[in-house]
Amino acid sequence: MTGEWDVRAVLLDMDGTLLDTERVYFDSLVSALGAFGYTDDVETLCHAMVGLPGPDCEAMLHARYGEDFPLPAINEAFIARRDEILSAGLPLKRGAVELLDALQGSECPMAIVTSSSRHTADAHLTLAGIRSRFDHVLTRDDVTRGKPSPDLYLLAASRLGLNPEFCVAVEDSNHGVTSAHAAGAITIMVPDMVPPTDESRARCAAVVDDLGEVLEVLRTRGGLHSKFLRRPGEGRDP
Repeated sequence: MTGEWDVRAVLLDMDGTLLDTERVYFDSLVSALGAFGYTDDVETLCHAMVGLPGPDCEAMLHARYGEDFPLPAINEAFIARRDEILSAGLPLKRGAVELLDALQGSECPMAIVTSSSRHTADAHLTLAGIRSRFDHVLTRDDVTRGKPSPDLYLLAASRLGLNPEFCVAVEDSNHGVTSAHAAGAITIMVPDMVPPTDESRARCAAVVDDLGEVLEVLRTRGGLHSKFLRRPGEGRDP
């Protein structure tokens, strides 16, 4: 895409994009699998799950290890390890506060679009101290098909009363990029644990290193006009 975008809302993935949780989930699952003797190339398997809804991850585990796979016990061990790590706090990704402050200052509508459940989304956004910033939180519980289906992003745009092409979607995973792009949103990728594929790069309007760079892209190309989105020293519009 070239030229200035007509941006009327920003749709934000949660895990790995706003919240630094993907490494927590990854380490917790590897630990849980290892505790039950599943150690054969589990890191590759867990990497493939990044950005997918929980039911899809469970299906991948059953496909890999068979129907006798002890999913309830693994889930219990995963949750215990996850909660142990998160008890120390849930950090935001670099640039998250600045981006959210700027979007709120510009009165740009925002929504969370996440593969997590509603319970988890509310709990983790609250733990990170940013739940109150969002009137709209779309989760896997709101749709039949989660990411990489476009359904969540289509629903988010609809809730905001917009067509997807007027929304910027910010994602960290290849599955998330597939979802946002298929919905027709302007897609920016901030890779977290998994690098972008060639397909993801082709689907993205930009691939950047952190949320601070997302803000810079919105300043230069997003068509958002507010003193909060200006760089230091820039004046106001007439």
